[in-house]
Amino acid sequence: MNAEKRLEIFRRFRQANPHPTTELEYTTPFELLIAVILSAQATDVSVNKATRRLYPVANTPAAILALGVDGLEEYIRTIGLYRTKAKNVIETCRILLEKHGGEVPRAREDLQALPGVGRKTANVVLNTAFGEATIAVDTHIFRVSNRTGVAPGKDVDQVEQKLLKFVPPEFRHDAHHWLILHGRYTCIARKPQCWNCIINDLCEFREKTPLPDKGV
Repeated sequence: MNAEKRLEIFRRFRQANPHPTTELEYTTPFELLIAVILSAQATDVSVNKATRRLYPVANTPAAILALGVDGLEEYIRTIGLYRTKAKNVIETCRILLEKHGGEVPRAREDLQALPGVGRKTANVVLNTAFGEATIAVDTHIFRVSNRTGVAPGKDVDQVEQKLLKFVPPEFRHDAHHWLILHGRYTCIARKPQCWNCIINDLCEFREKTPLPDKGV
């Protein structure tokens, strides 16, 4: 895919959604961090349902730490892998209080040192909470990048590096939100809705899905 196509793809994304953001609900960097930790292998919808109950009761490192693992589990047990996530969140809260004054650190190394925080989670926090032009590659972005030809790669790290290289600077901050939403609602895994895609003519996916026959 050439630079002109990529530029037009992101122009169209911006025109359709000028101010994209995460679908996770949060009001502080800490709430976002915890929501992203909880979202691993889970839907944003399920995380939002849990945090709507949790955050009015405890939405600071000290308050969540005071719940303990068992107390936190009661709020997040509807989320997949909730036991492991509860342990990670409690330990993360302890580290934030002991090493960072209860604040979410802005350095990638400090973020990735927190339990349950990998490169993808750190990228989301750096981008969405702190405004950095990072790109968090999840399954949606990996699929869209490869399928469309925007930034094909064998693994998430390769796709991330290609996106950082190929996405025009003016679109880099919002790129991962546009790609996630596109993969979540249009360029879905099994049958992409090519007939309803705003970049259909620019996408290099050959086996485009035809418009379904409503009579069937």
